[in-house]
Amino acid sequence: MSTMMSGLLNMASVADFEALAAAIPATKVEITVSCRNLLDRDTFSKSDPICVLYTQTVASREWREFGRTEVIDNTLNPDFVHKFILDYFFEERQNLRFDLYDLDSKSENLSKHDFLGQMYCTLGEVVGSLGSRMERPLAGIPGKNCGAIIVKAEELGNCRESVLMQFCGNKLDKKDFFGKSDPFLAFYRTNEDGTFTICHKTEVVKNTLDPVWQAFKIPVRALCNGDYDRAIKIEVYDWDRDGGHDYIGEFSTSYRELSKGHSHFTVWEVLNPKKKKKKKKYLNSGTVTLLSCFIDVEVTFLDYIKGGTQINFTVAIDFTASNGNPSQPTSLHYMSPYHLNAYALALRAVGEIIQDYDSDKMFPALGFGAKMPPDGRVSHEFPLNGNPDNPYCSGIDGVLEAYYQSLKSVRLYGPTYFSPVINHVARYASLVKDGSEYFILLIISDGVISDMAQTKESIVNAEAVIVLYTRRDDYYMKH
Repeated sequence: MSTMMSGLLNMASVADFEALAAAIPATKVEITVSCRNLLDRDTFSKSDPICVLYTQTVASREWREFGRTEVIDNTLNPDFVHKFILDYFFEERQNLRFDLYDLDSKSENLSKHDFLGQMYCTLGEVVGSLGSRMERPLAGIPGKNCGAIIVKAEELGNCRESVLMQFCGNKLDKKDFFGKSDPFLAFYRTNEDGTFTICHKTEVVKNTLDPVWQAFKIPVRALCNGDYDRAIKIEVYDWDRDGGHDYIGEFSTSYRELSKGHSHFTVWEVLNPKKKKKKKKYLNSGTVTLLSCFIDVEVTFLDYIKGGTQINFTVAIDFTASNGNPSQPTSLHYMSPYHLNAYALALRAVGEIIQDYDSDKMFPALGFGAKMPPDGRVSHEFPLNGNPDNPYCSGIDGVLEAYYQSLKSVRLYGPTYFSPVINHVARYASLVKDGSEYFILLIISDGVISDMAQTKESIVNAEAVIVLYTRRDDYYMKH
């Protein structure tokens, strides 16, 4: 199926867009968070902690929420599985803030939950710590010892494989007095210093010694960071409601060994070292079998380009009256004999990059929100070159020429409707069924969307991605 991507470029952000284009490539760093001895804020059980990461924008110094870990029930010593993936710039000070909360309900409003403490640091401090592991006390509650937070960083490799696996257990140890066991698996990857970082937990299968866990998909990068021979430790536990899960045993493997599971079952003995020491006749605490293993390679945009995917680029320009009179220097459409106006700058900044990926360099160029000659009817989908049967312009220079000609013939009006031009491109994209073409729609506008409901519906129907650039920061809507 063909893909359509639509970009909305707010005219207040041309300078920011140019800065984005010049951004320095960053190293991807994976952040893992653990805590020890958190405050217990629950009366009849322990806290149910979640960690929220905030980053600080360089320009405004405003803290923005970056992401949240999962909630771990009933524990004061959580090892969060969820990872934060950050861009690391050696030459920048990247401020981080980690806030811990005890979740008391399903509300996403953090003010409704108990605050457990926080820690401030920079990404450079974490990366620069011994073994890229930093342990700091949590603060933020006067007179209280809030415990400690452990933050680990690891540079991510370029491995783009994911693996879909399913495991089952057989004759695992019985741990519950009135039942069997409620087993789950915990996966740990080995760090360079010999320590372990948790990277996945299966669901709990209740009251059985022969569980079959659901298949799960995980990036190979998370399992071993692309090192196929790096040890992966898998621990088997019996889940307990109070958070004190009973250890059944463990075994070790590697991604290379796991990947052989695509052709045959692989079985590991689950061993409990303490039991092995105590009991001479101890064999194992059961077995775990890899039932299936399917490897999937994440395909990138560049892979599609190399494979012959064609780019189809369409531009749509806002001709509503809120842009100002084109004859006045204050207008975003001002036709100066000495320099490009804001619309032309935006069009050239984006178009000159995209046109390198379009084989024929012929671009449909549309306008919307103007009164058209000769009868003054309002149109929200008109060709800039004046030819409805062939709205294509030759190269970005051809688009600019058609844009300037339209400014001379149409009258700026309104309102600001986006859905007609989105639907226009979506109709062409829907005709390509084999994925051989990729459609991009760039909408350059200055104002508020007047048909927001219809625009949302058009985006969903087109299976499009909308990118909106503003002066303050980048805001992304994905459908």
